[in-house]
Amino acid sequence: MADQRHLNATDTINFGSYYTPEKIVDIVYDLVHKNVPNHSEHIFLDTSCGYGNFLRYPNSIGADIDQKAITESKRKPNKVIYHHNSLSNVSRSAYNLKENDKVIIIGNPPYNDKTSIIRNHIKKYEAEIDSDLVHRDLGISFLLSYSKLSPDYIAVLHPLSYLIKKSNFESLKDFKYSYKLMDSVIISSGVFTQTSKSTSFPIIIALYKKDFPGMTYQNILEYEFTTLEGKQYKLADYDRLANYITKYPNKYEKSAVAHFWTMRDINALKRTKTFIESETENSIRVSLQKLPLYCYADIFKDYIPNIPYYFGNSDIMINKEEFEKIKDIFVMESIKKYPFLSHLNQHYKVQNYDKGVLPNYFKNLLGEHYVENY
Repeated sequence: MADQRHLNATDTINFGSYYTPEKIVDIVYDLVHKNVPNHSEHIFLDTSCGYGNFLRYPNSIGADIDQKAITESKRKPNKVIYHHNSLSNVSRSAYNLKENDKVIIIGNPPYNDKTSIIRNHIKKYEAEIDSDLVHRDLGISFLLSYSKLSPDYIAVLHPLSYLIKKSNFESLKDFKYSYKLMDSVIISSGVFTQTSKSTSFPIIIALYKKDFPGMTYQNILEYEFTTLEGKQYKLADYDRLANYITKYPNKYEKSAVAHFWTMRDINALKRTKTFIESETENSIRVSLQKLPLYCYADIFKDYIPNIPYYFGNSDIMINKEEFEKIKDIFVMESIKKYPFLSHLNQHYKVQNYDKGVLPNYFKNLLGEHYVENY
């Protein structure tokens, strides 16, 4: 196989071109073979085909905006390959497909969240995109383009955050109204050699089936995800800290006793600050009443190494009932870390508590998903 790293680092990020290892392509096809009757009778379409790793069947069509990648993919025999921008003038006719053709869209579409703080100084995407497909994340634009092509099935990789973050899910518009998640496997972004190894995030290998009225966010919360390692979980099984606090700047709060950095998900918490000494444009005003909950987030950060990658884009989980029993311990531990919070000591008096209380809390919270450190 030809070297699939002809793009420089900047173009790799902006085009979202992270080529797929063969073992991951195998998993995608396993899902298709398992769930799609008479799959060989369908036309397989990859609208961001790169070097053509997903073009396994003779009845396969590939397309890509990258001329070098297209040159390589055309070396595959008996394939129809198009060099074009798959997000502009999206239609079946662009691929010479008839309306009654049975189609499975397959592949690993680009992803590039232009609002992410990671490498945002080089992020851009200048190719034309149909107005109804525009989104801050290129990957969501591709999912929207699939619904316009109206395939029978969609078997693709994408960040799990597209489904589990409610704002992303709502951005899926026609896609979520027309397709339902049928089967899936969760893998780590670490399988892609060009992604960050310090903060792996979950990627879903997803098989969607055309299904009206599609899926709701509640469907996603109650869906049982399975990881490549064999772990299973439902997001609905966990309460979220976000149900009890605000995660973003709240200038309306007038009785602040502390300031906390803006929160997003668990991976973001891993990278960012928690309590800060003075207010900024990106800080949250913390009231005395809510202080224990923000201390919970602060201590939760210490336990992120014990949390598996597949929860990385989830909200901070909490067992509110058990937390209430030991909330003063969370506060005292945060005060120990930050001397500028020492004026709050007078409100919390906890002495000589068992050092195993917090680890045991997190072990019970995560159960079989707790990662032991060796």
